Amino acid sequence: VSPSAPQPSPLLSCCCPPSGWHLFIVALSFAYFSKALTGTYMKSSITQIERRFDLSSTHIGLIDGSFEMGNLLFLAVVSHFGAKLHRPRLIAVGCFLMAVGAFLTGLTHFFMGRYKYDTIIQVFQNDSMNIAACVDPLKTLECICHYAACVKESGSNMWIYVFLGNALRGIGETPVTPLGIAYIDDFAKAENSPFYIACLQTITLLGPMFGFLLGSYCAKLYVDIGYVDMESVTITPKDARWVGAWWMGFLVSSALLLISSIPFWFLPLLEQIFFYFVCIFTGCLFTGFLPSLKRLLGTPAYFLLLCGSVLKFNSFIGLFTFKAKYMEQQFGQSASRANFLIGVLNLPAVAVGIFLGGLLMKRYKLSVVSGAQLSFATSFMAYLLLLLQFGTKCDNIPVAGLTISYNGTSYESEMLFSECNRDCSCSAEEWDPVCSDSGITYISPCMAGCLSSSGYGKNTVRPHTRMYKHSGSSTSVKLGQCPHAKDCSRSFTSYMAVSVLSSFINSLGATPGYMVIIRCISPELKSLALGMQALVTRTLGGIPAPVYFGALIDSTCLKWSIKKCGGRGACRIYDSEILHGVERAGG
Repeated sequence: VSPSAPQPSPLLSCCCPPSGWHLFIVALSFAYFSKALTGTYMKSSITQIERRFDLSSTHIGLIDGSFEMGNLLFLAVVSHFGAKLHRPRLIAVGCFLMAVGAFLTGLTHFFMGRYKYDTIIQVFQNDSMNIAACVDPLKTLECICHYAACVKESGSNMWIYVFLGNALRGIGETPVTPLGIAYIDDFAKAENSPFYIACLQTITLLGPMFGFLLGSYCAKLYVDIGYVDMESVTITPKDARWVGAWWMGFLVSSALLLISSIPFWFLPLLEQIFFYFVCIFTGCLFTGFLPSLKRLLGTPAYFLLLCGSVLKFNSFIGLFTFKAKYMEQQFGQSASRANFLIGVLNLPAVAVGIFLGGLLMKRYKLSVVSGAQLSFATSFMAYLLLLLQFGTKCDNIPVAGLTISYNGTSYESEMLFSECNRDCSCSAEEWDPVCSDSGITYISPCMAGCLSSSGYGKNTVRPHTRMYKHSGSSTSVKLGQCPHAKDCSRSFTSYMAVSVLSSFINSLGATPGYMVIIRCISPELKSLALGMQALVTRTLGGIPAPVYFGALIDSTCLKWSIKKCGGRGACRIYDSEILHGVERAGG
């Protein structure tokens, strides 16, 4: 046998493929599917969680990064010592912990009160009543309600449970990836290993696809569905205040993760228990870690690949976390539609690319050097394609006082007040947008100079709208922001076409790049190599990327919500021009 050919780890060198080998492949595929579904569902729910807990993008990036924080706590130790223990059962424990973490995240919803969005309309619920939108009694009523709402909110920091649940899910994921991949490579023939891993990764990508589809479905459902009268809800999924049933998907994914853990408990024991008791007492499990790590990092090819992975992972995580949010803000898509399109267009393209990449390696028996060249070439071509997206953007929605002046011209500074609302005692902190017939959005009916309104909930001229009349004219406005211009739809089509093609080309090099990491180091270091790669990329990419991407996105905010007890909440509208530059810089 060639010295460069992969060999099973020393403890398993006398073992043939175990009797549960095919069951392990099936079980691992379902576990990968379930954990990928949960992870991408978390990404798809970023906007919903941000609005529900009234957080900035920076804070939501920190919550998203808690998965990586939990993961890196045990990743290096599990990757090194896990290869010497019963790997299927370690994976079972990991799946169970992920299930508990996802359940805790979803359970947070039931510890909170009903979601209440800011609007001057929902206070009144009488069909026959004309609602004054520009008088002091409304302000008086708002002040009466303020104290009680503030007391309740001051004791609510429930987002911490989402943070902890996500971190626990990260801890549970620790043994699944490095031990599962190394286990396959130990028992598969050298020429078949890339194909098995490509198949595993292709099946895994069904998880993100269904995760985004689940996110799309849940984003359509109101957060308190089943507990409120939906006829009284005056906002739509395209509204910046809309919160979908984000919690529902976490309960579904928790059940899937729990089911995925069951087969691993019953797989045959691959190692001799007595041998490991002896090892534990003699200390052989706890020696050799530092020398192994030194050998690993002393491999030039592995070290260079590690550095490249860090840069690539930073870009990938930042864009993947906020891609749906970007589509919402830049192109006016709802969270539900954005998640749906990612799930049915981008991810299938990635799955096909990964499968074909593994097939190419098997068909042409590519060497380590050839695999590295293919991986680099596809990454470079995908980057060049992304440059085309500089031309796919939409102009800012005309918002009086924020992006244009009240007479429809461009503005130099934020001037929310004008002659038509000067005597209305309007609050600059409100966000209850209305759209005028002229296509200009006002941040509230009061700012639009409205004097009265009529109707209730969906029982109006059109669903979720009310008609307001301006003083001295018959101009009317309807609830919600005005839509983007028609040419924005063409830009969005171009954006998605480039995005899908770039995703496909980039994914062609995923399996070759993964196999290069496995093949460029000694066989006994495989688990440690994969674990260290995951540890370093998640520490230097997975944790900081969502935070600094979130901070960059926050810097483009034009209008922040204000919490009931004071303090900045979630952003309601962004500067599309600057946001486009931020997203392209990240690419």
